Amino acid sequence: MFWSASPAATPPGPHRRASLDDATEKATNAAGWVEENWATWLTSALQIALIIVIAVILRHVIRRTITKLIERMNRTATAAQGTALGGFLVNAERRRQRSEAIGSVLRSVASFVIMGTAALTVLSVLKINLAPLLASAGVAGVAIGFGARNLVTDFLSGVFMILEDQYGVGDEIDAGVATGTVVEVGLRVTKLRGPNGAIWYIRNGEVKRIGNLSQGWSTATVDVMIAQDQDLDRAREIITTVGEEMSKAEPWNEQLWEAVEVLGLSEVHLDSVTIGVSAKTMPGKAPGIERELRWRIKKALDAAGITLAPRPLPDTPGETPPDPSAAVSAPSALASPTSPQSLATTPIPPPNLGK
Repeated sequence: MFWSASPAATPPGPHRRASLDDATEKATNAAGWVEENWATWLTSALQIALIIVIAVILRHVIRRTITKLIERMNRTATAAQGTALGGFLVNAERRRQRSEAIGSVLRSVASFVIMGTAALTVLSVLKINLAPLLASAGVAGVAIGFGARNLVTDFLSGVFMILEDQYGVGDEIDAGVATGTVVEVGLRVTKLRGPNGAIWYIRNGEVKRIGNLSQGWSTATVDVMIAQDQDLDRAREIITTVGEEMSKAEPWNEQLWEAVEVLGLSEVHLDSVTIGVSAKTMPGKAPGIERELRWRIKKALDAAGITLAPRPLPDTPGETPPDPSAAVSAPSALASPTSPQSLATTPIPPPNLGK
């Protein structure tokens, strides 16, 4: 039977004493580093918290101020809409959409500027070098600008159209690519309803010119063609009387802003003359007044026995008038009996068989 002796405890060697000393030194250094920098950390944390709180409060205050300003503009437009004159000069829906679009742009710009400035300030407090970040953001911005230049162009054009109040909801405009009534004005797209009821979506960046037919006043123009042999003075008196009667009748007395004016002869032909008639009207009411004027003038001229001239048929595009020389035959040498050609073609007389 064998007995194994228990190993004797090894005395602490120099290696173990060195490990303990290293651990103690590291712990002491870490504690000293924390003790030296905790004040800086606390100061930086307080600065970051203060920056965030100020940015949030400032953003909330500015956005709320913009919203109240927009609501006040809408209330003013609504109040003016209820007055007699305000109904003609103010379009509540147009003012509302315009103010909402402007408010949305201002709120977005304010949020971007405030929060972007706060983010850069926080990074500077954290001792982060902003130069590479700003350079990268500049390169990315240029790349996005080239890639989305059409979108940026539409957006900027829409902002300036709204700020300058070039048109609004309810206006009759000619945008070049389409004509119709404005249904909705956006920052990127304008929606029009055409005369046939079609909805046109027009990118704001594609619009090169705008003709607004609903601002200020409109002009109703009517051309009256009468026969050449009719009494022009009598026709002028009848048209003037028709314009005076129409300006006193409802609802045309509100839509006609000036008296109907007979301009005189605008065209003179061999079998007809054209008398021009014009009137200044309420914006957007010219087509209806023109139709009513034609109706009344036609009935008055018929009652007075003045004959209207037939409108000449328009030339059909692509067709050329017949050549009058096409029916004339070319000159021939055989038309002259003394010409060599006529003599050569004279039949030879038959021989005299009786001799």
